[in-house]
Amino acid sequence: MTAAQTVLPTLAPLLPELILGVGVMVLILYGAFRGERSVEGVNVGALLLLLLAFFVVVSQPAGLKVTTLSGAFISDAFSRVMKGLILLGSAATILLSRDYFQRERIDRFEYPILIVLCTIGMMVMASANDLIALYLGLELQSLAAYVIAAFHRDDLKSTEAGLKYFVLGALSSGMLLYGASLIYGFTGTVSFPGIVSALHGSASLGIVLGIVFVAAGVAFKMSAVPFHMWTPDVYEGSPTPVTAFFASAPKMAAVAMTVRVFIGAFPDLTAVWQQIIVFVAIASMALGSFAAIGQRNIKRLMAYSSIGNIGYALIGLAAGSQEGVQGVVIYMIIYLAMTLGAFAIILSLRRRDEMFETIDDLSGLSRTHPVLAFCLAMMMFSLAGIPPLAGFFAKFYVFAAAIKAGLVTLAVIGVVTSVVGAYYYLRIVKVMYFDEAKAPYEAMAPGLRIVLAVSSVVVILFFLVPGPLRGAADAAARSLF
Repeated sequence: MTAAQTVLPTLAPLLPELILGVGVMVLILYGAFRGERSVEGVNVGALLLLLLAFFVVVSQPAGLKVTTLSGAFISDAFSRVMKGLILLGSAATILLSRDYFQRERIDRFEYPILIVLCTIGMMVMASANDLIALYLGLELQSLAAYVIAAFHRDDLKSTEAGLKYFVLGALSSGMLLYGASLIYGFTGTVSFPGIVSALHGSASLGIVLGIVFVAAGVAFKMSAVPFHMWTPDVYEGSPTPVTAFFASAPKMAAVAMTVRVFIGAFPDLTAVWQQIIVFVAIASMALGSFAAIGQRNIKRLMAYSSIGNIGYALIGLAAGSQEGVQGVVIYMIIYLAMTLGAFAIILSLRRRDEMFETIDDLSGLSRTHPVLAFCLAMMMFSLAGIPPLAGFFAKFYVFAAAIKAGLVTLAVIGVVTSVVGAYYYLRIVKVMYFDEAKAPYEAMAPGLRIVLAVSSVVVILFFLVPGPLRGAADAAARSLF
């Protein structure tokens, strides 16, 4: 057998990542030689790369489960579903960014390249099958994210957001790495299957401490309480398309990483990590619901909303069952659609060169832009969990999994915080439909329309055709058990 025959089959599961890696190097060279004239071409190239990688991911055989790179990287149904969401979120971000960056005069070719690099890191996180691969993917994603948070270099808030994100992100990475070192020290392996074999269903104090530190590291990446403190400031200070990115694709990767670590490496220690996840879920739901009530800035409100939504997703993980993971995947699919749709509307609130980001700026939107107001109302109703919109079913699946696993109290707390959270979502609807109208905004850019249309279809019509998404989530969950 030749060397090529030996290597190429091993790299086949890495094909989407290789496409992005080779493509991004070509885009860097093109951008470096063409300078400012390359911006449009690099944006189109990055978008095509992401869509090509998406089609490669979804075209892989449904039942395929294979490892490569000495078991460090796994391709299964769970990783493919989560990578598909990551790629769609990143592609949508590029569509959302074009008009905004041109108006703000910060339209540089490095931005889409950083998005693609960030995406490669996130895809590695979703497919990591050992602690080292997990950390490498996490750092690639984080380093690119720190830069794009501060991409608006002339804006004080943006540079402050980037600095805060970097300092706190470095701290969380250190905690995750320390936890990984403890787990390696007590098991003698970094491989998830190896950790399962070494533990034999029991855990020493060192392993428990390792799990706690790893949980702290991944909680930061998910914006889960008590490691959420960076989220409101970074969301508010970053350019709005970057905020949309942080609220979408990296959340998919962080949740995928968390599920992969706890279900893949510690399936026999559910009693140990379940308590941590339950606490984080309750704290995130409570803070996300109550802290958002007094917010006037839409981006800060969406930050607290994302904290609360991560809490709801973690209910499914806390169940520790196949139904729970299925609920998590469905929740993240619907959360992605709701978030991107909401940010597409936020980015359309502009008159000439002025952007608007407060709830009061939505006053009377139903009279000046009725279609826009209807779509945003549907997003808010869905985020509040009102049937028959997709957000209701997202919460229903995780609550049902929790009740089946005996976590009735957790499900009840989730319902109560949903009722509290409905207040600030419905307040936005009230402002749009019952307050006095302001001057109309400009027409939406084509990229925003595409993202809003797709998101609205998913959110509004999910209850009519839930089969494909439920089937994908079920296959993803089954591949982990």
